Amino acid sequence: MGTIAVDSLGHGPPVVLVHGTPTWSYLWRYVASVLADTFTVYVYDLMGYGDSPAPDADVSVRAQGELLAQLLEFWDLDEPAVAGHDIGGAAVLRAHLLHGCAFRRIALIDAVALRPWITPTTRHIQAHLPAYQTMPVHLYEQIVATHLRTAVYKTFDDAAFDAYQNRWKGREGQAAYLQKVAQFNEDHTADFEPKLESLRTPVGIIWGEKDAWLNRAIADRLHALIPGSQLSLIPEAGHFCMEDAPEEVAGALTKFFSDEQAADG
Repeated sequence: MGTIAVDSLGHGPPVVLVHGTPTWSYLWRYVASVLADTFTVYVYDLMGYGDSPAPDADVSVRAQGELLAQLLEFWDLDEPAVAGHDIGGAAVLRAHLLHGCAFRRIALIDAVALRPWITPTTRHIQAHLPAYQTMPVHLYEQIVATHLRTAVYKTFDDAAFDAYQNRWKGREGQAAYLQKVAQFNEDHTADFEPKLESLRTPVGIIWGEKDAWLNRAIADRLHALIPGSQLSLIPEAGHFCMEDAPEEVAGALTKFFSDEQAADG
């Protein structure tokens, strides 16, 4: 494992935010600043993402779950609240259900948790990986840009779009993007799916109602499967609901994590 970029802000009970693909901790910028008024917020870049480059490493969902478990030890966090988006949700569930990491509350945001979760675009890339590896960079970049734009229901502002797209540009970006895609494996959620019904940690499910990558029907399935779970749908929001509706997501997380404090009090 290479160097992992980490950061923390705010004061109060600990909350860990875990991003997904193809993003980095920048995704949490608006949400984290709100949560920091009440909590100590920990963010990091997944291995192979953002400022945590990991060429030729294992950057699979399985590895990301192991990384989260290691970071909890590094931060000396015994039982934080946690939110996972996209494959970050799978990392959280693997850390909890397979590695025994204790969480006070778990928020799953447009999360990878139930099969099938690999999008058609990504399946096509996996099926034709050599073609994408040898593809001229400008063509590859257009494909990634087109796919990225479908992650929101509204429209990216230019700065936000560039912040995501620039991480995957050029030959190095192409190699890193295809490295992670090649390692997406739905067996890595199959490992914990049978355990979801046994979850006793309070779970909040937050979902963009217009998610074009992971349909909101998945949120309904998770809600039905996980005992006592709470479901919050974010209207007019897509897969990157933190971009479409940051205030609503921050509010939903603040309420979910603060309910815990009231219950404890």
